[in-house]
Formats: sequence, C-alpha cells, structure tokens
Amino acid sequence: MTPKAAFNLIPLAAKQLLRHRVRTLLTVLGIAAGMFLYALVESMQTAVSRTTAVQASDVTLVVYRENRYCPSTSRLPLYYEDEIRRIPGVREVIPIQITVNNCGASLDIVTFRGVPPRQLARFAPEIQVTEGSREDWERTDDGALIGENFAARRGLKPGDAFEAAGVRVTISGILTSPNLQDNDVAYVHLPFLQQASRRGLGEVTQFNVRVEDPAHLEEVAAAIDATFKTAEEPTHTQPEKAFFAQAARELIELTGFTRWIGLGAVIAVLGLVANAVLLVVRTRIRENAVLQTLGYPDSAIAWLVLLEGLLLGLAGGLIGAGSAMGFLAISRITFGNEGQVMSITPDPGLFLSGLLLALVLGGLASTYPAWMAVRRPIVESLRT
Repeated sequence: MTPKAAFNLIPLAAKQLLRHRVRTLLTVLGIAAGMFLYALVESMQTAVSRTTAVQASDVTLVVYRENRYCPSTSRLPLYYEDEIRRIPGVREVIPIQITVNNCGASLDIVTFRGVPPRQLARFAPEIQVTEGSREDWERTDDGALIGENFAARRGLKPGDAFEAAGVRVTISGILTSPNLQDNDVAYVHLPFLQQASRRGLGEVTQFNVRVEDPAHLEEVAAAIDATFKTAEEPTHTQPEKAFFAQAARELIELTGFTRWIGLGAVIAVLGLVANAVLLVVRTRIRENAVLQTLGYPDSAIAWLVLLEGLLLGLAGGLIGAGSAMGFLAISRITFGNEGQVMSITPDPGLFLSGLLLALVLGGLASTYPAWMAVRRPIVESLRT
C-alpha cells in the first residue's frame, strides 16, 4: 500500500474514533496522564544532568571547609582569597557568604549569596541584568540582584522588599545567566549579609575560583587544598558541578528513583492504547469484512487500525506533554539542599520527544490489533 493511500485513510480513522466519543475521550485522557507524568520525570532527569554533569569546558572550582556540608558550618578566613590568587593557574577568585532559609532538602529554598559587589562583574561577566540596575545594586547596601527563576517564582520585581532567613533586602534588579545556579539565588553585599546572618566580617562560607585552563582544573584544586592542608581551617576543593552533586546527593537519589515512575507511565500508555484499539477491532469485525468485500485490501484494513492507534497517541501526547510544559512554566518548581538550588524548567525538545514517544507507543500498541483485524477469513467475519 502506498504512503499516499495510507494517508487518505486518516479521515476515515478519525471518524471511526469519533463514533465512540466517550471511549476515545477516556483513552486520550489516560494517555495524556501517562505522558504528563513521563514529561515531568524526564524534565527532572534533564535538570539533574545539566546541573551535575562536569564538562571539559568547566573552569569554576568551589573551595569549601573540609568535612563540612551545610553552609552554616563552613567557615573560612577571608584572607584565604589573597593566598588563592597567588596559586599558579588561578584567573579570578571571589569570596561568598551563603545564607539559606533551610539547609535540608526543600521544594522552596531561598539562597542569599553575599559577594563583594564590584567583584561580581569581574568574576562572572556572563551575568546580565535584564530589569533594574546593577549600579543601583552596587550603591545600595541592602540591595539584591535576584535570578529570573527566583523572581518569577516569588512574583518579585525591582523595588520590592523581600525577607527570608532573617535577611530583609530590596530588589535592585533581575539577572539572567547561563550558569543555572545564578538564576535561582539572590546576590547581596558581602558585609551586609555577614552582619545580617551574625557571622564575623572576616569569615565567609566558600570561595569560587576560576582557572585559566580547564584542563588544569583538578591540578589547581589539588594545589589549593595543599596550600591550606595544615591551616587551622583546611579546605576541600572540587569542580562546581561536582560540588553540587555531592551537596544535593539526596535530590539526585530521589530523581534517579523517578525513572521507574517514568517507565511505569510508558508501560501504562502502551497497555492502554493496545486495549482500546483491540476493543475497537473486536467490535468492528463485520464492518471490516464489509470493507474487504467492497475491495479494501488487507493492508488498508491494517493501516486503518494502525492510524487509529497513532491518532490516539498523537492526541494524548499533545495534551499530556503540552500540559507538563505549561505546568513547569507556571509553577517554576525548584529543589534545594545544603544551599544548592536546582530548577526544573520546560524544554521544547522534551515536548517534541514526548510527542514522538506517544506516536511510537500508539503505533506499537496497534500492531497486534491490526494483525488480528486481517487474519480472520471474510466469510467467518460476516457471520459474526
């Protein structure tokens, strides 16, 4: 059967489905629910991969207090900055004081990062202020630059006041950055956060370091730790994404488990489509025999059944994957642990992959019913 002839059967397949509106609607909604769950699970997996997968081009290291995890327990002297700068291969260093509203795993974590205001632009030139003014932030002691995801989740805009973890700030601007962590935190002045969190002015939580050559990332990390090995506050240095993977290990284990949920959703969709199409075939035995008597070849009958499964998969995939993308865009779900933040954002590529998967499942689930539709002799079918 030619592709054009098969394409011409689509209107007939659609009419066959519309003859049983309730059954078709329930099947489509079931498929949509399965694809909605699949899209959410895959979005979580994608977010974890983007946030934790160390790449060859990464140049950022995190210097943390050895054997410490929660930001409130990591205390490093501020003078370490000058010693780190003198280590060969270091391009730029910035001290960071971190204060969070919840150090444990949380769905709505607020992270303040206190930094020297004029060093931020030099350390991270990729950060762009899309609303408000960087200059206002540098001039205002209690000003904050907040990430776009953070602002959307909390409904904040420049000029608003915001308080969390005992820290009250005024929003000076909204920032966007290719570094995913930046889009979910609030940058404030280092001295202001040290005073607000009752930490000593000579202490910070960590140092972020950018190296000259990403090929020497591990070498520079080892040199930093060797420098402070015998110091009063020894350090543990690792790539930024590896640091996130260690700090958010509970979240990673949780999202790893969700793969089984996604697999269950796929199997449920497969069974649902196969059952629906098989019921259609069994209730249309005589009708298919009449079509064969009128001259429709077996391939046309098989294609008619396959197209019904594909249409069910297409409709369910559009509703399910589309709803998941809309839900993620509106809800701005964020996971956090030990001061590290991970956002789950909608991905157009994931929508297309979910739609394609729904089509494949619809076609695959219709294969056996299509074979059943053409294997019965015409005379026997007419007598049924």
